[in-house]
Amino acid sequence: MDAAAAAKDRVDRAITLLERRLQELKARAMAAQTQTFGDDDLFSPQPSSESDRARIRELELAGQDAAEVLGRAADAIREALKDQEAG
Repeated sequence: MDAAAAAKDRVDRAITLLERRLQELKARAMAAQTQTFGDDDLFSPQPSSESDRARIRELELAGQDAAEVLGRAADAIREALKDQEAG
């Protein structure tokens, strides 16, 4: 397997991982949207609960994971291009 094919495989795996995580986040967002709110005042801010803070932490971690995966994919592409230019 040449360097370009190996880099393509790494990028494909990274994209698959990102797509899976994106689907998980979309599913969580849809679940959060289906929650009902009280009828008293729809425009008042809702109190921040521990579950809200936990969800925010999850989203932040998912964003960090995505950034790391994209960084690795970009590095793999750069290396493959460098190898291709050298070869």
